[in-house]
Amino acid sequence: MPPRPALRVCVFCGSRLGHHHQWASIAADVGQSIANRGWGLVYGAGRWGLMGTVAQAALEEGGYVLGVIPEYLTKIEPVLPGIHELYIVQTMIERKIKMMEEAQAFLVLPGGIGTLEEFFEVWTGLQTGGHHKPIVLANLEGYYDTLLGFVKEACSHGFLTQGHLDKLSVASSLEQVFAMLDHSLSPNKT
Repeated sequence: MPPRPALRVCVFCGSRLGHHHQWASIAADVGQSIANRGWGLVYGAGRWGLMGTVAQAALEEGGYVLGVIPEYLTKIEPVLPGIHELYIVQTMIERKIKMMEEAQAFLVLPGGIGTLEEFFEVWTGLQTGGHHKPIVLANLEGYYDTLLGFVKEACSHGFLTQGHLDKLSVASSLEQVFAMLDHSLSPNKT
């Protein structure tokens, strides 16, 4: 078993693969890139969808994988075999708390309602001072364009400010994603 890395990235993404094949390829590239940098992966412990693809790719590259899942979900969403640490909690809230504790950065890939909920939770935590960990929203292929448009609309109505937006890093390619994470997690960061 590889040693537990000091730097771990929590990836939020879909428990489904989506309709377009490129998402699975992108998820695999993310898992490989995390492992190749010597970072650990923190994720939702599932075997299926983009989340399982990210974790399986990280494992295949010799990466360290930590999963967190509520007990009731294990009955409908099997845990990926071979992960190095598995935390079985009681609720989705406990899952998020554990994932947030274990990660030094967050990466949001395409996903559904669970992914959106996790994204807004960590963004709210960053905004309110609950944590100071970087968040990268991977707006690949324009997946989050509509969401970002809504966020800008909320700014125009006075419910968000530019300061809220400035706390979020938005990347439109995997190269940008990892440039942002490399910068944020660099031990020489100023």
